Amino acid sequence: MTEKFIDIDPLESQEWRDAVADVIERDGANRAHFLLDQAVSQARAAGATLPFSSTTPYQNTIPADGQADFPGDLEMEWRIRTINRWNAMATVVRRNKESSEYGGHIASFASSAVMYDIGLNHFWRSKSAIHGGDLVFFQGHVIPGIYARSFMEGRISEAELENFRSEVAGGGLSSYPHPWLMPDYWQFPTVSMGLGPLMAIYQARFMKYMHNRGLIDMADRKVWCFLGDGEMDEPESRGAIDLAAREGLDNLIFVVNCNLQRLDGPVRGNGKIVQELEGDFRGAGWNVIKLLWGKGWDELLEKDVTGRLRQLMDETVDGDYQTFKSKDGAYIRKHFFGKYPETAALVADWTDEQIWALRRGGHDPEKVYTAFKRATETKGQPTCLLVKTVKGYGMGTAGEGQNITHQQKKLAEDQLRAFRDRFQIPIDDKDLPKAPFVSLNNAQKSYLADRRKALGGDFPKREWRDTPKLDIPSLDKFEGQLKGTGDREISTTMAFVRILTTLLRDKGVGKHVVPIVPDESRTFGMEGLFRSAGIYNPLGQNYTPEDADQMMFYKETTDGQVLQEGINEAGAMADWIAAATSYSNHGVPMIPFFIYYSMFGFQRIGDLAWAAGDSRCRGFMLGGTAGRTTLNGEGLQHEDGHSHILAGTIPNCITYDPTFSYEVAVIVHHGLKRMYADQDDVFFYLTLMNENYAHPDMPMGVEEDIVRGLYRLRETRKPGKKHVNLLGSGTILMQAIKAAEMLQADFGVTSDIWSATSLNELARDGQDCARINRLNPFAEQRVPFVTQQLAKAQGPVIAATDYMKNYAEQIRAFVPNRFTVLGTDGFGRSDSRVNLRRFFEVDAHHIAAAAMVDLFREGAVTKKDLEAALKKYDIDGGKPNPRLA
Repeated sequence: MTEKFIDIDPLESQEWRDAVADVIERDGANRAHFLLDQAVSQARAAGATLPFSSTTPYQNTIPADGQADFPGDLEMEWRIRTINRWNAMATVVRRNKESSEYGGHIASFASSAVMYDIGLNHFWRSKSAIHGGDLVFFQGHVIPGIYARSFMEGRISEAELENFRSEVAGGGLSSYPHPWLMPDYWQFPTVSMGLGPLMAIYQARFMKYMHNRGLIDMADRKVWCFLGDGEMDEPESRGAIDLAAREGLDNLIFVVNCNLQRLDGPVRGNGKIVQELEGDFRGAGWNVIKLLWGKGWDELLEKDVTGRLRQLMDETVDGDYQTFKSKDGAYIRKHFFGKYPETAALVADWTDEQIWALRRGGHDPEKVYTAFKRATETKGQPTCLLVKTVKGYGMGTAGEGQNITHQQKKLAEDQLRAFRDRFQIPIDDKDLPKAPFVSLNNAQKSYLADRRKALGGDFPKREWRDTPKLDIPSLDKFEGQLKGTGDREISTTMAFVRILTTLLRDKGVGKHVVPIVPDESRTFGMEGLFRSAGIYNPLGQNYTPEDADQMMFYKETTDGQVLQEGINEAGAMADWIAAATSYSNHGVPMIPFFIYYSMFGFQRIGDLAWAAGDSRCRGFMLGGTAGRTTLNGEGLQHEDGHSHILAGTIPNCITYDPTFSYEVAVIVHHGLKRMYADQDDVFFYLTLMNENYAHPDMPMGVEEDIVRGLYRLRETRKPGKKHVNLLGSGTILMQAIKAAEMLQADFGVTSDIWSATSLNELARDGQDCARINRLNPFAEQRVPFVTQQLAKAQGPVIAATDYMKNYAEQIRAFVPNRFTVLGTDGFGRSDSRVNLRRFFEVDAHHIAAAAMVDLFREGAVTKKDLEAALKKYDIDGGKPNPRLA
């Protein structure tokens, strides 16, 4: 202790402590808090430097005398919970008796069974006629216990439990929470560590957004998120906790299962993860409730008149706490209580069995209930519950508190016997090796049914079948985008903003539109929405914006429609997921449009995009300033040449790279119909460019072909021998058009121009046809759409895009003509568009030269013609490959 903290007057110090105790006794803890806060403020004003601590002692936040009355039958719930523990364990053990390749996890649910039991029996409301239902993010590794609970309730059959992790033949259960695989059961995918807490924060935020806009009545609905203490090391787990506090998300509850172990060993062997997390969450402004010790410790703490036990609790590190629960009562007596004479004396008359029976807080149902109740009653703050448990609780020598417990899939017969005896499971010795499932008796079944009936019905349950359809406006609503721009040049970004504005003004769907932008509205020309739609802020606007005197000033409002997330793509994507799942979570379909720098989309938030697919999201993602050579000045980190390839890895993500405003309009309209009228569980990704050029009128009858991915923009009525097909997308289609003009003028070569709005959709269609034909070789063979389109095309096909060659290479097998692909493989760099396209070999000169090479190879032009073309178009055969340059 430093000199300035030496107690120079212990008697005065004791008088202060007595005074505080007297205030608490007479007027309560809040009054004491107020007085101490006033005293601290006065001391600071006088220049005192006070130590700061964001943590509290290593004890339960709620004292023993703050215990709430338990509303259920403790004995009945214990009996049911022990059977649930057994069935959860048996689900994994039985599966791995057949083969160890199935995997599964026992230890995580073993440590958290009480928490899930209390939640399902007393807190989590199902959606009903009188309540919107709670949203729960289940920790991924615990789900054998959730399935086992549903088995006891009669929702899941024994055959389904037998087929845990065997889904291919049907009738099985997914490994983790996956709405894609179990759309009527799981609400959210969670097992990609860190995404659950991030998505939970934004789900809670979006619930408030919907409420403040008058679209739902959220009442007392909650979003619960269950996490492991090891998972909290993922940056996403804590990355948005300040947002939750800043916006007062009192509908959000984090429950961190602090069993002190991650997958391989201690979370903080030399420290204390509970204290670390408490500091982070309290510092961010959360209400933190620590539940560390079961009621058996209350007696000891009451006897701890010296404070030595509290000191021992504070100074013991997590590595030792883990070791204690992997041993026995004698070990704990010697190595924990035996550290000080005062603590040893506290248990001197206790047996080793009594010491071993001391439980951590997360295994005490009454204390868990009280903590959950306090969390649900908190106003103005999100709550983080830090609940201490033992990983593998009840597994004994098979893994209780041991480093190997996460990987434990099997239990030997003696370990099964110990488990059975510890929890008094009604199984005969002769049946024990089979680890049979245990059913509830009628009284137990009735108890569970009554608990769930009181809470509105089955849980977990994903509601989506009664989602209302939206009345989508007709395509001619976008008449301004279907017509050409004449001599006026615009970008596809500008065309999209006009489409978005039209939708926002539509009486039918306008209120359902959710524009989402990560601090780039002005880049995309969307600043007009600031005033017309308003930026959502639950606090409104308590300042005068600098541009208040301007027409498009920065307007924040409590019922704003625009979600402006700042420089935060992951948060904006989590916002989008919340909006895109609103149809199932709130029964109100929303139409989110998330527009961002395309390079910072799938490359940065790819795991969230995959989770979006699993979540059956519906909405639009828009990669603005797309194309490796189109966003010219920003350089290597900003120039996107591969987002379509990344997007194409998500099975239900439909991608397009439109060139003209009418293509954007047709695609958006099609997406609206498919997702909100037909209610197909897909989402759309469009790339938009910031390059201006003139847009033509939409040709007659091309709408279906635009949607399917390819249409002929220009056709030569009488093609000659020297004829090519130039295929492009996005802004590079404009280079193809220019190349056609050059070829005609320079060498008399005619061209058809093809707009490939979606090479990904063309590839998927081709692959689907190939698969059907392979499986049905004697049936009429299907012809891919791209093959049909090019069937009568004369001459070679040259495809050029602003993306890597793989984007167009996907359709090679289905193109009936000679096929050459140009693309932008390699790192981007800063320069003019002209120079970048020249560098990446996708400019009009390279497209024209590639056409001449293919014509020469087909014998349509002479060597002399080709040499002249290569010279005229300044093609350097020794130029370094841009992929490696």
